[in-house]
Amino acid sequence: MPKLTKEQFLERLSSIKLLSLDTDGVLTDGGLYYTDDGEELRKFNVKDGLGIQRVQAAGVKVAIITASSTPSIAHRGRRLGVDYVFLDCEDKLATLVRICDEMGIDLNQVGHVGDDLNDLPVLNAVGCPMTVSNASEEVLSSALYKTKRKGGEGAVREICDLIISTKNKIIRKASTNNN
Repeated sequence: MPKLTKEQFLERLSSIKLLSLDTDGVLTDGGLYYTDDGEELRKFNVKDGLGIQRVQAAGVKVAIITASSTPSIAHRGRRLGVDYVFLDCEDKLATLVRICDEMGIDLNQVGHVGDDLNDLPVLNAVGCPMTVSNASEEVLSSALYKTKRKGGEGAVREICDLIISTKNKIIRKASTNNN
């Protein structure tokens, strides 16, 4: 991925209409918990949840696209009002292309946050590939932005806040230019 200047990156970020998120290692710390009955559990970060709600209120649609099939992910997505939740997704890029077609947007208007090898096809296709600080080396080298925080520890909130801040600056700039 060619590196961009900060201004070029922020310009791309401001054009995002869809924020696509992986789950394990992004919305969670990647750890799995099991009950004695074998039920799989995940821990989500409440700050990430508020970030997702705020970015949606700012007009950005959100998708959770994960290879996992754990129902708790769908429950979390519904609770946050996430626009698109896809579980057990073997081809994340094909799913994302279908969402973009439905929304009438281009992949250049998508930001994706992933952390591991199965996210690379999506990261290499979207306009704004982003990752968490503890991602795999291959993903780190494919991303335009790396969070300060680790996955599951507020990294998604960091990205959501950055998107909102960037969009607000564009709005203020346009408002100033129109006066």
